[in-house]
Amino acid sequence: MDLGTLGSLLLTLLPIVVILGMLIIWKKPADISGIVGWLVISIVAVLFFKTSFEVIGRSTIAGIIKSFPVSLIVATSLLQMAFMEKTGALKRVIIFIKTIASDNKAVQIMMISIGFGTLMVAVGATPVSILPPILIAMGYSTYVAIALPAIGYDSLCTYALLGAPVVVFYDIANGFIKQNQLGPELTLAQIGSIFFMFLPVVSTMIGFCMLWIVGKWNAIKQGWLPCIITGIVIGVVSFFTNRFENLVTLTGVLSGLAVIAAMVIYLIVTGKKVIDKSKLSKEELDYEKKYPLWKALTPWFLLIIVILALNMPKSMFDFLYKEMTLPIKGLSANFKEEIKTRVLWNAYTWILVSTILSMIFIRPTGKQIKETLSVWKKRAPRPVFSAAIFFAIGEIMNMSGFSIADQKQAVNSMVQVLASFSSDLFKGAYGAVVGFIGLFGGFITGSEASTIAMFAKYSMATAQNLGHGITGLVIITAALAFGGGLASVISPAKLQNAAASIDKLGEENKVIKVAFVFSLILTAVTSIFAVILLNTVKSLI
Repeated sequence: MDLGTLGSLLLTLLPIVVILGMLIIWKKPADISGIVGWLVISIVAVLFFKTSFEVIGRSTIAGIIKSFPVSLIVATSLLQMAFMEKTGALKRVIIFIKTIASDNKAVQIMMISIGFGTLMVAVGATPVSILPPILIAMGYSTYVAIALPAIGYDSLCTYALLGAPVVVFYDIANGFIKQNQLGPELTLAQIGSIFFMFLPVVSTMIGFCMLWIVGKWNAIKQGWLPCIITGIVIGVVSFFTNRFENLVTLTGVLSGLAVIAAMVIYLIVTGKKVIDKSKLSKEELDYEKKYPLWKALTPWFLLIIVILALNMPKSMFDFLYKEMTLPIKGLSANFKEEIKTRVLWNAYTWILVSTILSMIFIRPTGKQIKETLSVWKKRAPRPVFSAAIFFAIGEIMNMSGFSIADQKQAVNSMVQVLASFSSDLFKGAYGAVVGFIGLFGGFITGSEASTIAMFAKYSMATAQNLGHGITGLVIITAALAFGGGLASVISPAKLQNAAASIDKLGEENKVIKVAFVFSLILTAVTSIFAVILLNTVKSLI
C-alpha cells in the first residue's frame, strides 16, 4: 500500500473514529455525535476527495430524504406512543401483559421479550421503554428488566418499523446493482430469501442468552424446549413471508404474533395458566374493568389491519410499492438517480392515519391531545434527527469524489477506498468478519437501518472486489445488517432508555459488560453462518 492510498484510508476512517470517540470517550448522545461526524466527513470530502460543496449539500439532503422510511416512522410511532400513554391506552396494555404466563418463566420470557417485543418494534413501539417496568412488576431484577427488552427482538431487527431496514437494504442494493451494471433489479422476496435463513439460528441463540441472563444453566435446563419452539416458529413464519414480495415487510408482525400464539398453545398443552390476574393490584383490577383492552389496542389493531390490506393483495402491493413510487428526480449529485419516496406505501403514513382513526374509539379529551403533542415535541426531534444524520453521512461517503459537471467519479470515493483496503486485508475471510463490522456500525449509529445506510455500499463493493456475484453481495451485506441489529443489546442509548424507564440510570453499565460478550457470541454465530451460506447458496430464489 503506497502512502497516498494509506492517507486516503486514514482520512476515510477519521470521521468514524471521531463518532466513536464522541460516544465512548466524551459520552455524547447519538444526535450530537452524528452532527460532529457529518461536519468531519464533509471537511474531509471537500479537502481530500475533490468533493464540491454542491455535492455535500445534495448528498446531505438526499440522505435525509432516503432516511424517511426510518426517521419518519420514528416520528409517527413516537406520536402514537405518546397518544396511547396520555389517553391511558398504554397503561391498560401494560396491565394485560403483566398477567401473562406467571406459572412458566421460560414461556413468559419468550412470549413477552421475543413475541411482544418483536410485535411492538414491528409496529413502531419501543420495547426498551415499555417492557422494563412490566418485568419489574413481575418480580424480575433490575438487571434482567434492562437486559431482556434490549436483546429479545434483535434477530428480527431487519423487519422492525414495518420492515424499514429491509426496504432501505432493497433500495441501496438495487442502486448498487444498477450503478455497476451487475444484472436485473432484485425483488424484496429475493433479498428476503437470504435474510430469513439467519432468523431461526439467531432467534434460538437469543432465546438461550435470555434464559442465561435470568437464571443461567438452571433456566436453560427448564426452558430449552420453549426456546427451541420459538426459533422454529420464527423460522417457519419467516420462510413463508419471505417467499412472497408483498409479505416480506410483515415478517416482524407475523413472527411476533406467531410466537405469542405458539407459547399460548404450549401453556394450554402443559396445563399451565395463560392469564393470571393474582399479581394485579386493586387499582389495576379496577382500571382493567374500566378500560376495555380492545379499546386500548385500537391504534395497533387499525395499523395492522391497514398494513395487511395494503400488502396482502398482490395487486395493491404492486401498485403502491412499484408504480406509485412518487420519485424525486434531479436532487442527488448523480442526476440520473431517482429517490423513490413511496409515501402512500411507507408505514409512517399509516401509523399517522391509524393514530387519527383510533380517536373515534378512544375519544381523547382536548387536554389529552394537547399533552400528547407536548410530549411528542419533547421526545421526537432528537431520535428523528439521529436517524436522518447517519443516512446523510452514508450518502456523503458514497458520493465523495463525484464530479457534478462530469457526472462521474473524479477520484475514488471513501467507500471505494475502504472496500479496496478490506478486500486486500481480509480476502476470503471477509464473510467471517463483516458481521463484526456491522456490530461496530450498529454501536455507533444506534440502529440496523442506519448501519445499512452507512456501510452497505462498502460491503457490497468489497464483495464485488473479492469476485462475489449478486448472491454473495446479498449474503455478505445481510451479515453486516444482522451485526448492526445485534448491536441493540450494547447500544448505550437503548440501555439507558431501558434503565431510565425504571428510574435506575447507571444500572445499564452492569448490563453492558455481559451484553458485550453475548453480542460477540451472537455475531460470531452470524458470521459462521454467513460463511456457510457463501459456500452453499449459489443463487437467489
